[in-house]
Amino acid sequence: MTREQKHKPPSQDTIDVFVRIVGEEHAIREEEAMTPYLVEWRDRYRGKAALVLRPGETQEVAAILKCANETKTAIVPQGGNTGLVGGQIPFETGHEVVVALERLNRVRDIDLASNTMTVEAGLVLALAQQVAASAGRLFPLSLASEGSAQIGGVLATNAGGMAVLAYGSARDLTLGLEVVLADGRVWNGLKSLRKDNSGYDLKDLIIGSEGTLGIITAAVLRLFPKVVERVTCMAGLSALETAPAFFARALERAGPALTAFEIMPRIGVEFVVRHGSSMRDPFASPHPWYVLFDLTSPREGEELPRLAETLLGDGLAAGEIDSAVIASSLAQGEELWRMRELMSEVQKHEGGSIKHDIAVPVARVPEFVARANQLVELMIPGARPVPFGHLGDGNIHYNVSQPPGMDRAVFLANWEALNAAVHEIVLDLGGSISAEHGIGRLKRDLLPHAKQPLELELMRKIKAAFDPNGILNPGKLL
Repeated sequence: MTREQKHKPPSQDTIDVFVRIVGEEHAIREEEAMTPYLVEWRDRYRGKAALVLRPGETQEVAAILKCANETKTAIVPQGGNTGLVGGQIPFETGHEVVVALERLNRVRDIDLASNTMTVEAGLVLALAQQVAASAGRLFPLSLASEGSAQIGGVLATNAGGMAVLAYGSARDLTLGLEVVLADGRVWNGLKSLRKDNSGYDLKDLIIGSEGTLGIITAAVLRLFPKVVERVTCMAGLSALETAPAFFARALERAGPALTAFEIMPRIGVEFVVRHGSSMRDPFASPHPWYVLFDLTSPREGEELPRLAETLLGDGLAAGEIDSAVIASSLAQGEELWRMRELMSEVQKHEGGSIKHDIAVPVARVPEFVARANQLVELMIPGARPVPFGHLGDGNIHYNVSQPPGMDRAVFLANWEALNAAVHEIVLDLGGSISAEHGIGRLKRDLLPHAKQPLELELMRKIKAAFDPNGILNPGKLL
């Protein structure tokens, strides 16, 4: 019996209890109405469910899990359904119950003295940013999917995004949590303390656990001073090998003002210009590689444009970059960032895409890309690597588009083999097979190869302690 077949479907009596908890109008039973909760946006994973529940209060989530634990019903927590590794999608058995947190979307508190806000798990990330902005603060977590990703899912996967370089990942931006445990008990850890050295940090354990240890229902998030000045720059490079040196120069010169630093290949820019609405190439002539970065400050008069000019001039003189543009307005800067944000989406128009979310030491990014590109050509001649992402923290989205004219299904049949080969390079370079998207279903069977046996043993013991009946997102991560 596989992990996803371990649990039996809930009985009609159990379903009736679940429906009474949330109310008939918030329990979805019809197959067609459940579809948006059962299909991943890339259409790689499709599942079935016995029921979809939409609780509106923490105590409703608690009652659901208490019943599920007693009846050994498998539960799949789901936020905005923007995950990229299948962790939020039930299996095809139809035995699981999806618990969607979208109705838990309230802002419970804003504390400007402590620079925190307490929000519920179903609040959409973009709305959380807007709430912070309306209070004169910045919530810096930013993702391409921020218009639909929810806070609970973002925390469950320890999402990273564009500003990790300056502000850290979701774990770094969270001070406290409210979590419903597998047996229905509620852990109220909604503290706003910056320092709490009183034993094991359960918060950090729950964040990134992908719904396998508990369901996050609320969080205390860190706020920062609002950005007053921002300068966006883009530079063209003749070789990726010079990018780490230019990044080191930028970090040394700009310090904390350097809030994001991304790389993009020429083929990615071509895809965006070809398929992105009204997008155009910012340079008169093409370059093999590009870097995109932001300098920001919460204070006026920081002279960021002059700093940017000096930085780019020194990079040109050192041969690290070949040409550069500085956005002349906030709107133009947003347009440059839109090019980066569209890089994954536009690949759909080029056929199948095999994706990797990896991290290696910053200095070894060029070596990784060179070795991986060579490997791709050997395994799938004509395939088109599109490596892009967060050079500042070594997180590269190594995507591979199918060769022109190749059958999509035939190309995608290479997914597991190519993943395994690319991940061998990653591990050889001291990297990680999952930098910010999580493990979910996609990388579950790869984890034993990437983790030491002792690490896996400890993870399984933690899972057993939190969820002895294995009802929380079974078959995911472990």
